[in-house]
Amino acid sequence: MASTDQPVDELVAEAVARVAGASADGLEYVVDGAASLLAASAEQWPAVSRALLGAAERSVGRCWAAGWQPADLVRVARRELGPVQVALAADLIAAEGRRHPAAALDRRWREQLRELDAHPWWPSDEAYLPEFAARHRLDRFALATAALELLRTWALLPPVQPVGPAPGQAAPRAGAPRADEPRMLGRIRALLAKAESTGFPDEAEALTAKAQELMARHSIDEALLAAGGARSADDPAAVRIGVDNPYEGPKTMLLDAVAAANRCRVVWAKEFGFCTVVGFDADLDAVELLYTSLLVQATAAMHRAGSRKHKDGAARTKAFRQSFLVAYAARIRERLADATERATERAAEEAATGRAPAADPDGAPLPAVPDGGLLPVLAARAEAVDDAVGKMFPKLVSQRVRVSDGEGWAEGRAAADRASLHRGSGRIAR
Repeated sequence: MASTDQPVDELVAEAVARVAGASADGLEYVVDGAASLLAASAEQWPAVSRALLGAAERSVGRCWAAGWQPADLVRVARRELGPVQVALAADLIAAEGRRHPAAALDRRWREQLRELDAHPWWPSDEAYLPEFAARHRLDRFALATAALELLRTWALLPPVQPVGPAPGQAAPRAGAPRADEPRMLGRIRALLAKAESTGFPDEAEALTAKAQELMARHSIDEALLAAGGARSADDPAAVRIGVDNPYEGPKTMLLDAVAAANRCRVVWAKEFGFCTVVGFDADLDAVELLYTSLLVQATAAMHRAGSRKHKDGAARTKAFRQSFLVAYAARIRERLADATERATERAAEEAATGRAPAADPDGAPLPAVPDGGLLPVLAARAEAVDDAVGKMFPKLVSQRVRVSDGEGWAEGRAAADRASLHRGSGRIAR
């Protein structure tokens, strides 16, 4: 049995190991005992703070090696624990991040850290736990308990398929962005913001379709540049996007609709609450942007539709909302596919004639098209994405989502017809 006479580093390491290895039946007893030892002495508390941060850095590093990323670890804390552990998770990730210069991190890794606001705000490692406790109005025992529960949860995570280089494992993806890429994404975001602010559904729908066409056109330009050698050819990449209950099945259908329109594939890991989206970098950016927008709109439209009851008074809101979101996703799939098809047909025509794209206000020349034309280039990209999915996830099964409320289906399709494929506000946890 550990005691407070042990060196603090050894005390903390043993407490963390005991909690991580405890059986579910005796977990509460083990956590209480370990937290009591860590919190027993106010004089020793700063040393416990330093040692706990060291243990957390090692725990986080093991998660990186197992394929997890910053947003994943915070999502796990949110799904399985509580707000205190979510705040702790961001801080412990920030503590581990001190080992890696920002320039050595992949672009999407840096974006996750920024979205999580994961930065070391505490003045010293000895001051971390006292400062955190003061911020969240916790006593030493409650904070020690929360930290041990979080580290146990992370310790039990299994390896997952990596979706990008972890810090220190490999250099960030090398391909430099095109000079016009930020401008193109800026135009797309501007269209989405404008569509969101309008009070006219027809205008919003037109702006939303235009945004998807620009996304599709941007993807085509990227494909042509890579095929023509004007840009170093990259391989398909992957990102994870959080998809949580309630109604996780229809939400995944919506994400799959957006991904399909942007030449990506979706693999759902239901047990972890996320989807892996596989595609080329420019397409992945489009999927994240548009899915976030549509999920916010779908949720708002669903709540505006209200609750429903059977004739006998029994609630049927869950069935109604499930059917609503499934129909919404199905109709959005049709609309996005139409927008992508229009953009592809226009680009193919322009490629054949050598004209600059009509949508480009700068009159920039179309990237050179290989002798075989545009469609074989896009088909090769789609095949590369399929191959990447097959290598990353060799054992996949299809998932069905049931619909049991006709009114919900009808209202969901109507809401999708009114939706703007645009909304720039509102973020979702990844």
